Amino acid sequence: MKLLFTVISTLLLTLNAYANQPLLTPDELNAKFGGNNLRILDIRDPKSYAEKHISGSLNAPYGKWRGPKENPGELPPLNKLTELVQNLGLSPKNQIVVVSSGADETDFGAAARVYWTLKVLGLENLSILNGGIKSWAVARLPLDSQPVSVAKSDYVPSINQSLITTKEELAKKSADGSARLIDARPKAFYEGETRHQAAKVPGTLKGATNLEHSKWFDEKTPTFISSIKAKQVATDSQLDSDQEVVSFCNTGHWAATNWFAMSEVLGKKNVSMYNGSMVDFTKDAQLSSMDNVPSRGKQLWIDFKLWIERTFS
Repeated sequence: MKLLFTVISTLLLTLNAYANQPLLTPDELNAKFGGNNLRILDIRDPKSYAEKHISGSLNAPYGKWRGPKENPGELPPLNKLTELVQNLGLSPKNQIVVVSSGADETDFGAAARVYWTLKVLGLENLSILNGGIKSWAVARLPLDSQPVSVAKSDYVPSINQSLITTKEELAKKSADGSARLIDARPKAFYEGETRHQAAKVPGTLKGATNLEHSKWFDEKTPTFISSIKAKQVATDSQLDSDQEVVSFCNTGHWAATNWFAMSEVLGKKNVSMYNGSMVDFTKDAQLSSMDNVPSRGKQLWIDFKLWIERTFS
């Protein structure tokens, strides 16, 4: 019976992933060319985009989807996001494919964050090019340098709050244990050995579990693992229950990969992201609401090392 359940579960997972296609291979994306509603968003910097990009893709640099330097995990104001999606000609009728550089698994987080933001804005027909533009080039598919323009859309987005957990909501969920808090950062951040330059205190949220974003990739490559392997990662991390999950990291970047894996690839319900993450949380955090906070002496040592990094890098 257990074997039958596993087979059925895997089959349904595979069918669900195929139907929604949150991830596309280069060949799958190439096969979609010719459709009037296809929109490819290249989120690399303008210089890289201008040199070579997938034919027909629009440049939408990652920085435009992020908050200010002091809290980059914040969403930009809704009017700015509305202007951005309208200038890209986006509306719910479009199939939107997000393309990053494909440099590494951290780069994938940029694509996942843009995907999450688009979904927050009510756009549902979304995919990510697995492996980014690097995988497209490896597949020997054509690139060009021609500028692309599209007609402005009149789509007026609204915020889907179900995908967002605020700091206030997080405090309640942490206190009453109603949600699993999943820290997507590397182990050193989770254990309080270091912190983000913009965070005030090292450590993690009270009761959080560490699931590094890199777990979803094949041997430290930028290629996201198959849905079957992703199911095993979730099982190993005890994420197969129906309990609500909140993903976080430093600035809502690595956390977007965990959110994408659980919500879009695995189809898990009740997954949201605390996009401000530790940079936002530690601005006025009570240490009693955190775990793995090091001693004051160790914090000073971490501060010193980060100062060296800022000054001489």
